[in-house]
Parts: sequence; C-alpha cells; structure tokens
Amino acid sequence: MPPPSDWVFAYGSLAAEPVRGAYPAVLAGHRRRWGVAMDNRCDLPGYKWYRARASGERPDVYVAFLDLVADADGVGEAAVNGLCLPVDATALALLDARERNYERIDVSALVTPEATWKRARVWAYAGRSDARERLARGVREGRAVVSQEYVDDVEHGFRRLGGDQLARYRATTDPLPPGCERLSLERIDLR
Repeated sequence: MPPPSDWVFAYGSLAAEPVRGAYPAVLAGHRRRWGVAMDNRCDLPGYKWYRARASGERPDVYVAFLDLVADADGVGEAAVNGLCLPVDATALALLDARERNYERIDVSALVTPEATWKRARVWAYAGRSDARERLARGVREGRAVVSQEYVDDVEHGFRRLGGDQLARYRATTDPLPPGCERLSLERIDLR
C-alpha cells in the first residue's frame, strides 16, 4: 500500500476519534480559538442542529466551534498541538463536506514533525468568513453557546493522546468569547 500523499492537521473534534496511522504534531504560527458558529434555527440538508438536553427544546442560539487563526502579532511563537491524520482522496472529500463552516488550507510547511513522506501535503480547516460572522453576531446578540459535549469530546481526545497533550491543548486555546456559555446539547443529524 503506498504512503498517504495527504494528511489533515486535526486541532479540535477531528482529533477526538482514534485513527490508525495518526501522529501528534504541532502547527506553528497559529492560535486555536472559538471562532465559528452555526445558526441553530436553520435546517441544512446533511447537517445538524441541537436541542437542549434538559428541556428537549431547540434553543434559538448560535453554536460555537473551535477555529484556527494565524498569529496576529507575527512573532512566530504561537503554536497549536494536534494530530496529523492520514487521508486519501475519498476521505478528504468527505471531510470537505463535513467541515462546511471551514475552508481547507495548506499548512504543510508549518507542521512538525513533518509528514512522514516529504512530498505529503498537510491540510487544516480554518473558519470561513460567514461562519466567523455568525459567531460574532451570536456574541453581539447574547445568543452564542458551546455544547458541553463538544468540549468534553475534544478534551477526551487530547487526554487520550497522553503526556501533556491535554495541558498543551488548554494552554493554546483561547477562552470562550464573552457571554458565550456552555450548554448540555444533544446533536440531531439531518439526512
């Protein structure tokens, strides 16, 4: 079997599931923050929405997710830990569809250790401007939330990596935006 020519740098929920052949890595020059959101009022085919576990109601909120942003001060000290996942063309296409709040960017030159094979590309998903604006709107309107289950899944993934990976995740993740609260939400997938 030939070595993968593509990898995805996972820094949030993609790092939560074990994948054969994945390895811990660091992405230089970036920060991890709560930077994108979905509008929980909208039904999009093949996507999701959330209901409150306590009441069963569908809250009128913007649900925030982790994002990756280039370090604004440019001193080069910012870095994000994560996991490099091997992907083939089919898996990459599925991820592109799943990550609808993000655009795929080439971060090959910024990841250490380098992909096992020199000609391999490493991709990451960074927030789209419309998804970032949804979070900004939610914060302005006092309707931005994050799913506690999402936070727990991501932290579990970094804990499973061992060593100081969870502590590094916490140290390199910006705090929730002001007024953004954690809610116990149940994810409902749309077909």
